[in-house]
Amino acid sequence: MANGGPVQHGFPHLETVRASITALYKRLSYDTVQTFATSVLPADVAFCDTDDLYLGAQRVARELVRHYRLPDARMVVSFREMNHAASVELAAGPEYFVELNDRFRTHRRDIGAALAHEVMHVYLHRLDLSFPGTRDNEILTDTATTYLGAGWLLLDAYREDAASSQKLGYLTPEEFGYVLAKRALVFAEDPSVWFTSPQAYTAYVKGMAEARRDEQQPPLTAAGWAGRRRYARDRRHAQDQHGAGAGPRQGVPYAFTPDGREPLRVSFPCPTCQQRIRVPVRGRVRARCGLCRTVLECDT
Repeated sequence: MANGGPVQHGFPHLETVRASITALYKRLSYDTVQTFATSVLPADVAFCDTDDLYLGAQRVARELVRHYRLPDARMVVSFREMNHAASVELAAGPEYFVELNDRFRTHRRDIGAALAHEVMHVYLHRLDLSFPGTRDNEILTDTATTYLGAGWLLLDAYREDAASSQKLGYLTPEEFGYVLAKRALVFAEDPSVWFTSPQAYTAYVKGMAEARRDEQQPPLTAAGWAGRRRYARDRRHAQDQHGAGAGPRQGVPYAFTPDGREPLRVSFPCPTCQQRIRVPVRGRVRARCGLCRTVLECDT
């Protein structure tokens, strides 16, 4: 939790974020991801200063348990002094003990954001889905929280001005915006209408721009002129190698690979789930991602 200190910006964890989205689709399946089409609504996790601290925290925790479809999980919420925003004890269940930073006693509007991350830890624990290393696993948790409809709370908890700053989670604000944008493009949802933080809206706009770039990479037909020209040059080079192929080059998402027969094939990440797709190099091709079922128009 950045509390008054510097907030990291940009997209330094983008590779792990994309791998997290792929892992979610692989572990949950397309059909299960689709059941999260509706985000947590502001009214469901609203927390007034007049609410009882513990009863209110338990109510918000129950709402997040309901959203993640963990009906047999019970969250016991307490508060104590700690460096991190929150922590959860991942036991066998059905009771899970969540500790929140004492700061939330007076910053109650952000309790939902902290609990969204911790309850997601329980969800992923039950799925037996994790990444090696604390950093990557926390990025997976932030990404899953956001992609499955509760992470807009984490981005909305980001506030920064000349005198102070606050940010929850391991992703940068722009990376939260990126995952929110990926979700918005799938479910036709606009989370920006729920933001109370102007900085959150700015980060979301930057994240959406990055997400749109995923949809504009060759060999997709939406690629721009410069990308198409570079792709044509790389394709000629691969064809000149008589089917030897050309592995991924720095700065480009696609790679030409031989498969022992003509025509040459090109692989590239699905702009929705980041699973790599292989299609023959033969001009206009319509491809369907087997993982997230997105239909892609390609010019190979």
